[in-house]
Amino acid sequence: VALKCGGLLLLCESNGAVPGEPVKKDENSRRGNWGNQIEFVLTSVGYAVGLGNVWRFPYLCYRNGGGAFMLPYFIMLVFCGIPLFFLELSFGQFASLGCLGVWRISPMFKGVGYGMMVVSTYIGIYYNVVICIAFYYFFMSMTNLLPWTYCNNPWNTPDCSGVVGQDGTLNTSLANTTSLVTEVVNRTKRTSPSEEYWKYYVLNISDDIGNFGEVHLPILGCLAISWVVVFLCLFRGVKSSGKVVYFTATFPYVVLTILFIRGITLDGAINGIKYYLTPQWEKVLDAKVWGDAASQIFYSLGCAWGGLITMASYNKFHNNCFRDSIIISITNCATSVYAGFVIFSILGFMAHHLNVPVSEVADHGPGLAFVAYPEALTLLPISPLWSLLFFFMLILLGLGTQFCLLETLVTAIVDEIGTDWIIRHKTIITLSVAIVGFLLGIPLTTRLFLLDFAGHRKYFKDVEMMLGFPPPLFFKICWRFISPTIIAFILVFTVIQYKPITYNDYIYPGWSLAIGFAMALSSVICIPIYAIYKVVRSPGATFRERLKNACRADPNWGPALKEHRTGRYAAMTSEDAVEDCPLKEREELKEELKEEQKERKDDISLTIQGSNGSTTTHNNPNPSA
Repeated sequence: VALKCGGLLLLCESNGAVPGEPVKKDENSRRGNWGNQIEFVLTSVGYAVGLGNVWRFPYLCYRNGGGAFMLPYFIMLVFCGIPLFFLELSFGQFASLGCLGVWRISPMFKGVGYGMMVVSTYIGIYYNVVICIAFYYFFMSMTNLLPWTYCNNPWNTPDCSGVVGQDGTLNTSLANTTSLVTEVVNRTKRTSPSEEYWKYYVLNISDDIGNFGEVHLPILGCLAISWVVVFLCLFRGVKSSGKVVYFTATFPYVVLTILFIRGITLDGAINGIKYYLTPQWEKVLDAKVWGDAASQIFYSLGCAWGGLITMASYNKFHNNCFRDSIIISITNCATSVYAGFVIFSILGFMAHHLNVPVSEVADHGPGLAFVAYPEALTLLPISPLWSLLFFFMLILLGLGTQFCLLETLVTAIVDEIGTDWIIRHKTIITLSVAIVGFLLGIPLTTRLFLLDFAGHRKYFKDVEMMLGFPPPLFFKICWRFISPTIIAFILVFTVIQYKPITYNDYIYPGWSLAIGFAMALSSVICIPIYAIYKVVRSPGATFRERLKNACRADPNWGPALKEHRTGRYAAMTSEDAVEDCPLKEREELKEELKEEQKERKDDISLTIQGSNGSTTTHNNPNPSA
């Protein structure tokens, strides 16, 4: 609005923008978009790059042939990881909907979306417990002496034998010779102070899975801190989390680089890196190696959890998600390789001082993050500093993934209800999900630690309409043939390789295994249950008609904004498209069509006021002009 005030012409913008500067607006004003594309890329990198890159990949690499493991790993990345990543990003971006709403493309398969929500719920609850333990170790590192350095604590057992002696020097009974070490280990079944700190103080693991024990209050407090941090970073959805990821997604690389530089300057670091990378080419012929490579790629990228669809749904419609999928996937895998250098340089240093093979100090999973690596840090000068850096890195890596897991659930709920009220009060939904997640995570702070263990041608046209170019032929082949085959291989491989779960010498009872199987199947079972429900509720005189209607795309499927509904989606408002709809929806759609046609006529009719007061009406061939 131009106002003449005191002889000056002022331009007043209703949104408070500086005059003369372009005003940044969300393309989808009702749902919102990322502030810019960097925020989306960083968030997706933070989601994909998580704790598994640090504690699982390095272990899998040296266990499965060292450098030789890189061959199947990168083959699986090219033929499975990147195609699936691109598929999910394009799926969410095209419809601007989360993991439930996108199944308007074929409503019978909405159970897949519910399965994604179940998976994200389980992982979100467990993941934040791991983050809270990293918080706990971070706080415990704020001391002159790390509490897992020596064996003179109330929780230690007679079998405890530390790497560092009470006088601060290396324990000679463990470091003189390999034979001495072997003798000590065989005689006493040596356990390290860090292992006993982890098992008997932090977790305080009970002697039976049926014995929950009391809540560990310090861990409970850290769990509350974890959920508060996650909520504060997500209370405005992608508008707030998109700003936080500038730090949470980038600073872990700073810490990794600091630890890498420190690690490679230590004695024995080269031996650790050699052990990590030395190729054992004969293992490439082992099917288990290929199974591990496929599993690591699949789970590391976070495919089929709903997070990728959710994050991409806040992109602008014409964003180049093909480019993004390649950048994010390669960044994720490169981080895994880089983290391996960091981890094994330190473990090589520890093996050098203990005079034992690297394999005897290497571990995986929580054992690497909370036992082996912390023990190695006690050997370094100013060990609390390195411990603070390491656990701060773990916290940031975990938070990057946790943001997306929580946003997946919140977005699915908001999109499914879809009212103006719930969109305006999305913060309340975020808070509610966070509170429920905290309450469900409380049992994991006890002594129990159980959870450780469409038509393709049409969619190709949709991607072309969105990006301006069709998916490359390679991705079409992967989507239709190669990637499904690899996923089926992972499933069969997992079943064949299954072994009963154990924890050290403890064998889990049958009822606990039954609970585990039920949790594993609870996400998959959503698919057939909802499919049956949808077929039964669909109109049709025969089963075939019901099945056809259940698979038919919802009339609202397609780009969220009208200006993007071109091509076959523009025809969705025609009477031909209305006749294809189920009977009970046909009359409603016809009424909507009449209203739209009336609005179009009003837009097309352009009345021009002449200088003589007469009016002339022209038909404008371009309604948007």
